[in-house]
Amino acid sequence: MARGVHPLEVGRVIGDVIDTFTPSIEISVIYNSRRVLNGYELFPSAVVSKPRVEIHGGDMRTFFTLIMTDPDVPGPSDPYLREHLHWMVTDIPGTTDATFGREVVSYEMPRPNIGIHRFVFVVFKQKHRLQTVAPPSSRNYFITRSFAAENDLDLPVAAVFFNAQRETAARRR
Repeated sequence: MARGVHPLEVGRVIGDVIDTFTPSIEISVIYNSRRVLNGYELFPSAVVSKPRVEIHGGDMRTFFTLIMTDPDVPGPSDPYLREHLHWMVTDIPGTTDATFGREVVSYEMPRPNIGIHRFVFVVFKQKHRLQTVAPPSSRNYFITRSFAAENDLDLPVAAVFFNAQRETAARRR
């Protein structure tokens, strides 16, 4: 039987944003009542407010860092501004959600201008609570891999992404 290719590989999240990893927890990312599934399209008007992000794994003594990034800025055919950081939360206890963590970079709603953009949620396990995770100096030119290395975070433990493109007035109706 042929082995299936993981949606993170098909969507080039593995490669463009993160390295290959073995998921060890599950996350749920929910905008309003709609759960994010790998590769699904969401309209920018549906992702204005920050989502509920639930960590399904670890325990209350295990802490995680959540990063949301757009690797396709300004457009997917020439993403020379890669990546743009949309949100960062640290110190999220296992089995809880992002509201229990410390918001280091506030949520910025996706605003894709050119083409179809991927919006990626990556979760890293921290070595301990209140691990010093330095906020980046800018949301622009953010590199998830470098950030993880600089802040002593290992490979990701979970990731999910959705696609979005600019909404025309007709699409909003």
